Amino acid sequence: MAAIVIPYHPREVQKQIHEAIDRHRFSVIVAHRRMGKTVAIINHLIKSAVESTRQRPRYGYIAPLFSQAKSVAWDYLKHFTSVIPNTKRNESELWIELVNGARIRLFGADNPDSLRGLYFDGVCLDEVAQMRPEVWGEVIRPALTDRQGYSIFIGTPKGINLFYDLFQLALRDDKWFAGVYPVTDTDVLSADEIAEAKASMSEAQYRQEFLCDFTASSEDIFIPLDLISESKNRTPEFKEYSYQPVVMGVDVARFGDDMSVVYLRQGVLSHKIYRWHGLDLMSLADSVASIISTSKPKTTFVDGVGVGAGVVDRLRQLGYDVVDVNAGGSAQGPYVNKRAEMWGRMRDWMKTGGQILDDNQLITDLSGVRYSYDVHDRLQLEKKVDMKKRGLSSPDAADALALTFAMPTAAMMDYYDLYNDRYNNSSQDDIDDDTGY
Repeated sequence: MAAIVIPYHPREVQKQIHEAIDRHRFSVIVAHRRMGKTVAIINHLIKSAVESTRQRPRYGYIAPLFSQAKSVAWDYLKHFTSVIPNTKRNESELWIELVNGARIRLFGADNPDSLRGLYFDGVCLDEVAQMRPEVWGEVIRPALTDRQGYSIFIGTPKGINLFYDLFQLALRDDKWFAGVYPVTDTDVLSADEIAEAKASMSEAQYRQEFLCDFTASSEDIFIPLDLISESKNRTPEFKEYSYQPVVMGVDVARFGDDMSVVYLRQGVLSHKIYRWHGLDLMSLADSVASIISTSKPKTTFVDGVGVGAGVVDRLRQLGYDVVDVNAGGSAQGPYVNKRAEMWGRMRDWMKTGGQILDDNQLITDLSGVRYSYDVHDRLQLEKKVDMKKRGLSSPDAADALALTFAMPTAAMMDYYDLYNDRYNNSSQDDIDDDTGY
């Protein structure tokens, strides 16, 4: 039998998405406008249908409206399957059936009753932000159970809704894939096109549609996603941070679902994040002590409020000189407390060249915190308990990074002397081995 060549030539970012979907049963794809996400997903459904060896395989593409599914995806489905021999087509019900009995059908979430009682081997929900939550929980999820089918959620952010909730779930669950593709990362649109779009849209519109910012509709988000994306994509030169000391921030979990986090930073460079869940205080202190011994930070800042005090006491008992930080204490500058000051200094650092780790949970933590001003015009951050009421988790990783800005740490001249002598004579790998990174 002659090979069938579908007229689809995926871009590099589309290849990455296909590979990620193949490794996960559930995938959430947050993508900017005009990235080609619908074309990619239609072709992924076609590939699954062609390769399926099951009896009567069924695949679905669901748009917010049936008319939208027809106008957006039907032509794509017909075009890319046109080269496959012996296909059947139903123009009124919008399905394609292949010779192996596999069927791909288009639906609208505006008529969930049309989906009840069906089963799916794979399904895609496009523009999930415009769908009612019950479409997933009451209709689609049960339809995947019998065949253990996969599900792909794609779209562009539109505030805090089902799409956002699914994205948060994907960040927390290793069995899910969470992918964010802002226009700054995909190389799909030209620089001129991006500049024209930015000039013709409001800042919030641009951040939402092209930078994939769930918080764009909220003007009170302290660190916007475009700044986070810019910081994440930086690659500092060795000479920019080599003379700076390593500092460590330790955020201690206070509630059952919170994480204890250690963040290591050296000047403009972020080194590593460590996380623990459900670890008792003495075990956590021992783990932190081990990292201190290995990484040799000049200063270790620990949030010593509440349960963190036990970690501070244990580390000092073990002979480690750590700084006990009271996040609720007094601040320097126009901040209501120390936590707001640390976050303010962290944001300034990001604006002036600081590089954060490419870590989904860290990105979520940084982009979720709101701010306001008190009666004395001092900046204050949203309380963690209020974030939880909004369905967000505690920003533990971001707080750990912020702790590294609790107070200035002077660069050590012996660091500078050591690395300046070796900078032009040693490889980066040699120096990394010497410092434990």
